[in-house]
Amino acid sequence: MKAMILAAGKGTRVRPITHTTPKPMIPILQKPVMEFLLELLREHGFNEIMVNVSHLSEEIENYFRDGQRFDVQIAYSFEGRIKDGELIGEAMGSAGGLKKIQDFQAFFDDTFVVLCGDALIDLDLTEAVRRHREKGAMASLITKRVPRDQVSSYGVVVTDDAGRVLSFQEKPSVEEAASDMINTGIYIFEPEVLDFIPSGEPFDIAADLFPRLVESGAPFYALPMEFEWVDIGKVPDYWQAIRSVLQGDVRQVQIPGKQVRPGIYAGLNVAADWDKIHVEGPIFVGGMTRIENGVTIIGPAMIGPSCHICEGATIDNSIIFDYSRIGPGVQLVEKLVYGRYCVDRNGDHFDLQEAALDWLITDSRRQDVGTPSPQQKAMAELLGTDLAASGAP
Repeated sequence: MKAMILAAGKGTRVRPITHTTPKPMIPILQKPVMEFLLELLREHGFNEIMVNVSHLSEEIENYFRDGQRFDVQIAYSFEGRIKDGELIGEAMGSAGGLKKIQDFQAFFDDTFVVLCGDALIDLDLTEAVRRHREKGAMASLITKRVPRDQVSSYGVVVTDDAGRVLSFQEKPSVEEAASDMINTGIYIFEPEVLDFIPSGEPFDIAADLFPRLVESGAPFYALPMEFEWVDIGKVPDYWQAIRSVLQGDVRQVQIPGKQVRPGIYAGLNVAADWDKIHVEGPIFVGGMTRIENGVTIIGPAMIGPSCHICEGATIDNSIIFDYSRIGPGVQLVEKLVYGRYCVDRNGDHFDLQEAALDWLITDSRRQDVGTPSPQQKAMAELLGTDLAASGAP
């Protein structure tokens, strides 16, 4: 069976992570989110998988290659061009990407599934396809019920009593929402759907294709299903996804490493004297990370591999990506550290290097971390960094 993973977007709502990491490669405890999607597809017999790529396409292709080690077949459709020796991504939109593949060669010749590459899902795809065919649908979208006070974060789907799609509301207010069923970005299509998509131009599934299907009277249905769905489309979503995984709320993600204390998981060769570190789980620490004595770690928290957490630092409900050095006395509360960026849980971020604070939080491989000036110390204190506690000069 055939499937498509949408992986061409720039992931603007997950910046700064997506400056250097494409959204499908964002790690969920060291494993790219797209790998979980491949496992789900394989489990339900979808072993011929097309992936459209554009932004940072090499990162995706170099990791997944032809899919052999995942026991599936993968091919890629690049959307963009080369200019002055550089790959320039020019995404065609989710529907435009499907049409580009079909125009190249008629790949989609039977019922197929389309998944967005930025969500963890635990859906019975076999049952979903069965319901799609039972309806005699040309197109189906999987919907999920959410609490009424959350509808303004999603695309709301309005149907008749038989489940036929009538209209959509994009992020309506709670008062205006005509339904509490939302579009999860999981679609089941027949090849005839592609006749509704123009060739050679950007075209979106939700914004362009679906209204066209409704207007034409095509057999287009919503399939409400109960399943686990963890979106990582925005920084707050990613934040919550990591918390949910560490708290054991996501079935398909097992916490890697070895449990060295109740709720404390560590990868290979972590240098830490756990008797001299104040730690409250759940936390995960990646391999070859050094944690000095006197550090406080309060979970849920994730510290990536090859990090260095210096004496007196506090990591509280925070996510630290690989190769991060957190300086002495630094207090990180509900923060995400990614390379040269420090991000709060709402996605607001600043560049540590531009702010001349890269002595405070920097790459653990650097050998030239200097002593801060009085002005730098003052700036650090504004950010909530208690340097006095570390005895820094």
